[in-house]
Amino acid sequence: MIVVSGGTGFIGSHTTVELMEAGYEVLVIDDLSNSRIEVLDGIAKITGRKPVFEQFDLCDKGRVMDCFKKYPGIEAIIHFAARKAVPESVDKPLMYYENNLLSLINLLGSMNAHGVKYFVFSSSCTVYGQPDTLPVTESSPIKKATSPYGNTKQIAEEIIQDVVSAGDPIEAILLRYFNPIGAHPTAHIGELPLGIPLNLVPFLTQTAIGIREELKVFGDDYNTPDGSAIRDYINVVDLSRAHVVAINRLLEGKNNSALETFNLGTGRGLSVLEIINTFKKATGVKVNYRVVSRREGDIEQVFADTTLANNELGWKAVIPLEETLRSAWKWEQNIRQQS
Repeated sequence: MIVVSGGTGFIGSHTTVELMEAGYEVLVIDDLSNSRIEVLDGIAKITGRKPVFEQFDLCDKGRVMDCFKKYPGIEAIIHFAARKAVPESVDKPLMYYENNLLSLINLLGSMNAHGVKYFVFSSSCTVYGQPDTLPVTESSPIKKATSPYGNTKQIAEEIIQDVVSAGDPIEAILLRYFNPIGAHPTAHIGELPLGIPLNLVPFLTQTAIGIREELKVFGDDYNTPDGSAIRDYINVVDLSRAHVVAINRLLEGKNNSALETFNLGTGRGLSVLEIINTFKKATGVKVNYRVVSRREGDIEQVFADTTLANNELGWKAVIPLEETLRSAWKWEQNIRQQS
C-alpha cells in the first residue's frame, strides 16, 4: 500500500490515478481543507475503483500514528499535503510553517515507529529562489527563499536530509516541481481551487468561461523577452507519472543513495503572456487580461535542466503545451456543467 497525503488535491489526485493504474493499492489521507471529497468519484471514474480514504489533519500526531497502526501494509509515502500559494504564505506565514512542517515531522516520526522505509517528497523549484544561471540543475545553489512557502520547502528538505543522515532506516527521493498545469484527459479530475485561484491557469480558464472579469498579469517590466515572468509549465499527468517511477525506484532498490533529488519540468521557460496566447491558439478562446504591478514573493524567471531525471529516472515530460491547455479548458467546462 502506498500512502498519498493530500491525495484529493491537484497533483495528489492525478498521482493516485497513475499509481492505481500501475497496480498499486493507494491510501489517500486528506483533511479536505483545500479540496473536495467528490475528487474520489473522479478517480473512480478513471480507474474503476476508489482508493482507500482517511480524512484527518496530518498535524494531529495521534491521528497519524493511529492511521499507521490501522494499515500495517504501508510500504511507502508520497507526501503532497501542504499549503502551496506564495501570496497567501506572505500574508499568513505562521499558518504555512505550522501546516507544512508539522505534517512532515509527524509522517516521518510515524514511519520510524512503524517500519515504513520509503518516502517521496513533493518539493518545489522555489528552493532555488532567483537562480544565478538558467536552466536550473539539481546542484544549483539553494537561495534565500523569497516567500514563507518557499522557505517551508527548503526547511522540509533539510529535515528529510537530517533524518536520513542520522541513520534512520528511511530512503527518500525529493522531487522539485516546476509549474504543474492541465488536467486528466478524461476531464474527470483537474485543478479545483477553492475560492479565488492563486495560480495562473485556473484563473485563466475561469476568466475564459466568464467567472472572472479579467486575468491579472503581475508585471510586464521583468528582464524577459515580453516583460512578463517566465516559468517552466509541466503537464500534471507527466508530473504524476514521475512519482510512480520514483516509487518503483525505491521499492526495487534502484536508487543510488538513501537520498536523491530530481528536477521535474520540461526544460523550457514560457512567459505568462505566451501562456495566454497559446491558450487562445489551442482553444480559440480569447481571455481578457490586464497588466498590474508585480506580486510580492514572485521571481523573474526559472526553468529546469531535466537531464538527471531524463537519464537517471528514465522519465521525461512529453505532453505538448497546447494539449495541456486544452485539457485544462475541457476540465473547466466540465466542472461548470456539473455545478
